[in-house]
Amino acid sequence: MNTVAESIYQAARSLASHSDSPRLDAELLLGKILGLSRAGLIARSNERVSGEYQKSFAGLIEERRRGTPVAYLTGTREFWSLALRVTPAVLVPRPETEILVDLALQRLPEDQESTVLDLGTGSGAIALAIAAERPLSKVTGIDVSAAALEVARQNAQDLRLTRIEWRLGSWFAPVHGQRFNMIVANPPYIAAADPALEKLTAEPAIALCDGPTGLEALSAIAAGAAAHLRPHGWLLLEHGSGQGADVARLLQSHGFSSVRSHPDFSGKLRVTLGTLHSPP
Repeated sequence: MNTVAESIYQAARSLASHSDSPRLDAELLLGKILGLSRAGLIARSNERVSGEYQKSFAGLIEERRRGTPVAYLTGTREFWSLALRVTPAVLVPRPETEILVDLALQRLPEDQESTVLDLGTGSGAIALAIAAERPLSKVTGIDVSAAALEVARQNAQDLRLTRIEWRLGSWFAPVHGQRFNMIVANPPYIAAADPALEKLTAEPAIALCDGPTGLEALSAIAAGAAAHLRPHGWLLLEHGSGQGADVARLLQSHGFSSVRSHPDFSGKLRVTLGTLHSPP
């Protein structure tokens, strides 16, 4: 029987050509099997891993080699220090999306009630992070997938965040006639022919791609946002690293001002926002 340290080392070598973080993946997956944190794995690095656990671990490593995201294999993902349930019905929350949350929080006062709409909420990551940081705010999360909304509801229940309403439908359809202080969205923005999709086949296609250019969902949201924002309300959109200029033009064409694109951790423009002083 291998020790914990040996098991991690061998699994990481096996994943080296299949993952950008093979050792971390191995640690998370073995931790899932043994019920240990990464710190717990270090503390027990010289202990033997039984044959039954080794077999289960090998199965998870093989699934990871085939491209299944670690979050689907463990069933959880940390986002904004929140432990979220994740299933193949939703996108795996990315660190880059925390930039959108941070920019949203900068524009939501802590001591006032605000209304926030999260379009394409998926696991609820953005909505839940905002609700956790701004408890006076009322957040509405919308998704076209009933399975995704069920994951979001479970996450809200786990986190005991009650000022969130979940609605099923496409973009603004479920909130006809309603206006919000802020609209946020991380919509599908990958172009249909983008080779990046080949590495994301385990995740729901509907949350990744909405058309040939990758701008279709972003354009639809920008066009419909004005009718659902209160005066001086904000629209914040996450987008692809090469779409900042296009999304900025979209917002400007629909009457938004103070339009600005913000970079992600690698310096690539990732979130574009703007405000609407006098909505129609």
